[in-house]
Amino acid sequence: MVPPRSLRSLPPEGAPAPSGGRAAPGFEFPVRVYWEDTDAGGIVFYANYLKFFERARTEWLRAAGVEQHALREDTGLMFVVAATSLRYVAPARLDDLLTITVDPEPAGRASLVVRQRALRGSTLLAEGEIRIGCVRAGDLKPQRLPDTVVAAITL
Repeated sequence: MVPPRSLRSLPPEGAPAPSGGRAAPGFEFPVRVYWEDTDAGGIVFYANYLKFFERARTEWLRAAGVEQHALREDTGLMFVVAATSLRYVAPARLDDLLTITVDPEPAGRASLVVRQRALRGSTLLAEGEIRIGCVRAGDLKPQRLPDTVVAAITL
């Protein structure tokens, strides 16, 4: 597998330029489409984009030095998906090599919004917003994002 690469430069072609405190594009991660990802019509099943986005967010956090397992073990905190909004634009098919982008918005006290896109080359296939909440693992009560996590994921 191709290793993920950090993006600390210009937004992808066609994307709006960063402004007003919005973080620049943060990360991209390659995903190959396998048989298991497709439906009876031979295209990626719509819910699988959420899996692709989750993998990319996990690798983005890892690249930023935030290991989710260690976060839970060390602090008792974990991340949960609080809300999703996806828009499907064009289909992905078997063997396509996709690029999944992770573009974080500035973090709030206990959550952050991550904008994500699935691309095949320069073609947009799907895009969405995922709200990630920080909760205490024992009772799932919202908790303030640790300063170390905010510092790690902020450009």
